Amino acid sequence: MRIALTGADGFLGWHTRLRLHSLGQDDVVPVTRGTWNDLAARLADCQAVIHVAGVNRGTDTEVEEKNIELAEELVTAVRAHGAPTRVVYANTIHAGTPTPYGIGKARAGELIRTLAAEGHTVVDVRLPNIFGEHGRPHYNSFVATFAHAVANQQPIELMDREVELLHAQGAAAALIDGLTASEEHLSPSGSRVFVGEVLDLLEEFESSYRFGEFPALTSQFRIDLFNTYRAALFPQRYPIPLRPQTDPRGTFVETIRSRGGESQSSVSTTHSGVTRGEHYHLSKIERFVVVQGSARIALRRMFHDDVIEFDVTGDQPCAVDMPMGWAHNITNTGSDLLVTQFWAHELFRPDAPDTYAHPVALERSA
Repeated sequence: MRIALTGADGFLGWHTRLRLHSLGQDDVVPVTRGTWNDLAARLADCQAVIHVAGVNRGTDTEVEEKNIELAEELVTAVRAHGAPTRVVYANTIHAGTPTPYGIGKARAGELIRTLAAEGHTVVDVRLPNIFGEHGRPHYNSFVATFAHAVANQQPIELMDREVELLHAQGAAAALIDGLTASEEHLSPSGSRVFVGEVLDLLEEFESSYRFGEFPALTSQFRIDLFNTYRAALFPQRYPIPLRPQTDPRGTFVETIRSRGGESQSSVSTTHSGVTRGEHYHLSKIERFVVVQGSARIALRRMFHDDVIEFDVTGDQPCAVDMPMGWAHNITNTGSDLLVTQFWAHELFRPDAPDTYAHPVALERSA
C-alpha cells in the first residue's frame, strides 16, 4: 500500500511516519507545508492518505478556517485522484466543542466524510490530548511547554485540571490501524492525569537526571513522559560527565544509577575502525558508556539530515543516552580495543526488541 501522509513534517506527522517506517512501510509520500500545493499530484498512485495536517494555534479565525480549508483541499485532491482511496482523518475529542479549534475540526470531519458516499473509505480517529518527543513548546501541548521549561529552569504558570493524555506513538498506532479498520470511527484512550501531576513528574525527573540518575521507570506513562523530557535536553545536556574515584588500587566509576523498574546491562568489545549500532528505538532508553579506548557516538533524528557526534574516551568517562527516534551508532576511533558498557531500561525481548535498523549516515547521490 502506498500511503500519503499530510503534515508529515509536524509533530504527530513525524511520529506517524516513524512508526510506519518501523513496521517496514517505506512507501510513504510525505506531504508538508512546502509540498501542499502539489497535493493532488502527490496522491497519484496512493491507495490511502493519513490526514494529520492541521492548525491548533493562531487567531481564532485562523484556527477555525484553516482546518476547514485544509479539509476542503484534501477532498478536492482525493476526488481528482479518481480511484477509490482510504482516508484516515486525525480528528480530536475536542471536535464539536464551542471553540475555534473544536468548530474547525468538526467541520473538517464533516467535509471529509462526504467522500464516503463517493466510493471512498473514511475512518475518523478521535484522539485525546497528544504529547511526546519533539513537540513544540507553546504550540503542540502543555507537556511540551512544561518539559522545555523544566529543562531550562524557567517559571511555569499552572492551571490544574484533569486531562486525558496519549503518547504520540499511541496516536500514530491508532492512525495506522485506520488503514485496515472496518469501523468508521476509532477512539484510542490515553491516561487520565491532572496537569499538576505531569509537572510534578517532570520536576522529579529533573531532580535526579540532572546528575545522570534515572528516575523510577515503572509504567509506560512514566517512560513516555521521561522520553519527552529527555528530548527537551538533547543535545545540549550531553554527554553526561561521570565521576571517577581514583586511589592507589585503581579507578572506580559509577556508570548507572536507577530508582526503579527493570533494566539490563552488557559490555562489548569493538575492534579499531568497527561500527556498532545503526538503529533506532520507539521507546527504549539506552545508555552508552565507554570504559576503555576512544569512540565516536553519532546520532541523527529520523527523516532529518543533521548528524550530531560526540567523541568520548575511557580516560574521561561520560554517558550518552540515546533519544527516541534517533538512529545511532558507536565507532572505535582508536587503535586499541574499545570496551563499552550498554544499559537499557528494559529486558531484551527477542519477540519485541524495539530495535529498528537504519544507518546514521545518509547516502549522497553523485
